[in-house]
Amino acid sequence: MNTSSNAAEPEADASDDQLNRAIEELRGVLQEEQQRPEAASRPAAGGNPNVIMNIPVDVQIVLGSTEMPVSELMALQKGSTVALDRRIGEPVDVVVNGRKIARGEITVLENDPSRFGIRLTEIIAGAKGA
Repeated sequence: MNTSSNAAEPEADASDDQLNRAIEELRGVLQEEQQRPEAASRPAAGGNPNVIMNIPVDVQIVLGSTEMPVSELMALQKGSTVALDRRIGEPVDVVVNGRKIARGEITVLENDPSRFGIRLTEIIAGAKGA
């Protein structure tokens, strides 16, 4: 259900700002590494790849969405059903920091049948280099 129209925009902007700051910090670290004398003797790919591995990203699995007037939204209560724009069996979207990067199918985890996960079925073209 897509109920966070304008209220989520400042939160998304803050998330984008945080990601942009992390990217700039990473660029600074990489530039410092390249300027060190011993960096010239090392291959460029031989740097510390763990530098970027701890950057947090927001991952969302989107089952579907809907639009409704505020009056309908306010009338929702426990037990209410909200129809989404997707059907059972259709792929769900995998969204990272607001960008759709993949599609997948819902699956039950083998090691914990009380939980479910997503099996990726398609990587969106252009998502790797974007």
